[in-house]
Amino acid sequence: MASLKDLRNKIKSIKSIQQVTNAMRMVAAAKLRKSQENMEKSRPYTNAIEEMISHLIPDIDRSLLPILETREIKKKLFLVVSADRGMAGAFNSNIIKKTEKKVVEFGPSNSSLICIGKKSHDYFKRRDYNIVDSYRDFWNTLDISIALKIGDVIINKYLNKEIDAVEVIYNEFVSVASQKIICKSFLPITYEVDKKESCDLLYEPSKEDVVKTLIPKHLNVQLWQFLLESNASEQAARMVAMENATENAGEIISDLSIEYNKARQAAITTEIIEIVSGANALEG
Repeated sequence: MASLKDLRNKIKSIKSIQQVTNAMRMVAAAKLRKSQENMEKSRPYTNAIEEMISHLIPDIDRSLLPILETREIKKKLFLVVSADRGMAGAFNSNIIKKTEKKVVEFGPSNSSLICIGKKSHDYFKRRDYNIVDSYRDFWNTLDISIALKIGDVIINKYLNKEIDAVEVIYNEFVSVASQKIICKSFLPITYEVDKKESCDLLYEPSKEDVVKTLIPKHLNVQLWQFLLESNASEQAARMVAMENATENAGEIISDLSIEYNKARQAAITTEIIEIVSGANALEG
């Protein structure tokens, strides 16, 4: 059995850890409210542009825009969206595992990565994956400029035929307690024809002009939405993880306190027995 001093030190240490995890939980909860609000505001705009593009693309000559070109997929780029920090449960590890699986399926020699977030960058760099670019230490000051920057890099690589396809792997925010890993094709742009759409729409200017204007915006807005979804998912995962850690610390403190009281009572009992035994010996 541990000594009283050891038990006191353990209880004190775990109480300190509990204070830290509780503070991290409250910080994550505050950040979650803001990031969730930004994400939910962006969703309708993103969905509206995507719906419009899906109606236009099937009727457009893809030769009008090089970005619409489709070709045999020999080289694929994976855009991996992770976090800079840990302490968020399985948020980062699930993304990394999914990416590894995708790279193995397509072929490591024909795959390249753009890592968003320090966790994915550090992991894949240590294992000598083909990382062509990475973006870190921007989550605290997240704005659309980072999405525009990433979008320019990806589009240029696609237009220069350095890659034939782009797939984004990120966490989609479902609820505070649930995040879903999404693997979404980013390039080439493909949409199925909606056969239920029977009405003829008039466009001013022409469909071609609308597509030329919307495609770059569509890609940048999609990237921005991926970042917003991942940021909200990260804060939710961290809040839940820290809440669980705080509760677990409380349970450990309770168990140690019981053990401490038992040890203290045993020490008192032993001391009383020694005193009584000593007194009896003196009387004898």
